[in-house]
Amino acid sequence: MRVSQTTSIQLPDSQVDEISVYQSLAPAPVKLSSVTSPRPSAVICCQKHQPAAENILISNVINNTISERTQTLQPATAPRFPRLALSQIWVRFLLAIFGLMLAFGAALFSTILGESGNLWGTIVLASAALLLATFVGLTTVPYLARRVVASRVREAMDYDVTRAGLIYILISVVIGIAAINTGNNLLYVVVAALLSAILVSGIASALVLRSLELDVHLPEHVFAARPMLARLLLRNTSSWLPSFSVRVVPAKRKNKDRWRWEAYTLGFPRNRAPQDQWFRLPDRRLRRVHEEAEKPILQESVYFPFLAPAQELRADLELSFPARGRYCEKNFGLATRFPFSFLTKTRRINLAREVIVFPVVEPAEQFLAVLPMVTGEFETFVSGRGHDLYRIREYMPDDSARHVDWKATARTGSLKVREFSREDERKLRIVFDNPAPGVLQPAVYERAVCLAASLGWHFDHEDVEVSFVAPGLEPTEDVFTFLRYLALVEPQEATPVFSRLRASEDYNLIVTARDAADMPAALAARSYVISLGTGRKA
Repeated sequence: MRVSQTTSIQLPDSQVDEISVYQSLAPAPVKLSSVTSPRPSAVICCQKHQPAAENILISNVINNTISERTQTLQPATAPRFPRLALSQIWVRFLLAIFGLMLAFGAALFSTILGESGNLWGTIVLASAALLLATFVGLTTVPYLARRVVASRVREAMDYDVTRAGLIYILISVVIGIAAINTGNNLLYVVVAALLSAILVSGIASALVLRSLELDVHLPEHVFAARPMLARLLLRNTSSWLPSFSVRVVPAKRKNKDRWRWEAYTLGFPRNRAPQDQWFRLPDRRLRRVHEEAEKPILQESVYFPFLAPAQELRADLELSFPARGRYCEKNFGLATRFPFSFLTKTRRINLAREVIVFPVVEPAEQFLAVLPMVTGEFETFVSGRGHDLYRIREYMPDDSARHVDWKATARTGSLKVREFSREDERKLRIVFDNPAPGVLQPAVYERAVCLAASLGWHFDHEDVEVSFVAPGLEPTEDVFTFLRYLALVEPQEATPVFSRLRASEDYNLIVTARDAADMPAALAARSYVISLGTGRKA
């Protein structure tokens, strides 16, 4: 037999206690039937029954529901002034207008007093007008300027007068001067028509650009000197107004100089080679660096002759970057000369894009000269007992009889065995030892970076487990992380990378400008060293 009991609990709003309600109802398994009330008091109706199999689950549900109900019973504290910031802006604006009116009145009365011969009154009122105007300018104008909508500031308009516009303005000025000198009403009408055409041109071009949205899609992995496709999407959000003669243009850039702290090694005597100096201490120095403008992504404009209302057009643009590095655009521009070509109006779109261009990985002459030697020494190092046949050689006393090649033995008359590569130990570690500034010529340094990138890209596509190590780079097995590092690397003072190499069974391929004698003997025995200056084994 099942015994049920219905309990109704009414809690006035002034006596609601969340903790007591939770503690009195939570221990007993309950089944919720209603938690509603049109009055300000809290009414909770529930049915309590004998323990059942779902009591634990139901208890958790009712506890959560009661907790949410008691939280909603608490009166929410509504802000007294929900638009306080806007009110402050209007108050500042009105106070500024009032102050300027007072300044104007003081200036007007100072003029009147000056004409009447009251010198001191003129000085006092003129000074008061000047002080009021200065006070308003220093306190109110910066405050209002800081609160201008940032998107409207960033998406500003740039105006460039075209050659046709200059000729048109010159003709208008000449006709205007003639109208003033002659007093001919017809010339005044002509000048008014010419000036209204300029006004119409500005309004029409602004309407053409106002409702446009731009998006730029770029590939994730980009290599230098290798063409890639970028996609530009231009959409007209207006439902009734078309757009004419729109071009997507890159942003304007400027070069600038700035002071920068950089790593430096203090050595003495300074006129000696680094290895002959008495001591060398890490230091920092402040240098004035000429910063070149950021490398642009978009090199040329893309033209869209017409966009219908609510239409989206796309353009696939082939781009090719000549060198490695970071290419970025902080904003793009939408430009038009519509309708009369008097002005080129450009709307700046706040759309940031960045491309990290990897070094060239095409087989260069230096890479093709080094690769056979690297591959040969690496294969010799990994030769052992695996499944890939490495070579057939003479039998040695410690060889197993199951590896005897009986066909080769019968053909040559001497005992031959098969030697296999050690597949489980085909591990290669590529190390790029970044030199200090001035050690290598810029052209040699760029060739070294491209060589390291080409070796990493080649062996990553082979049946080899490759890892990468470089100063400032955490050891990684991702080739794209290594290529990104090489795309941005520059010569710098740093601790030799050899001190970071942990002992392992990997075969090391080291690209460095240091002498092989500076390397630990254990590391040199398991490494192939490429000199950055010559591209040969050290």
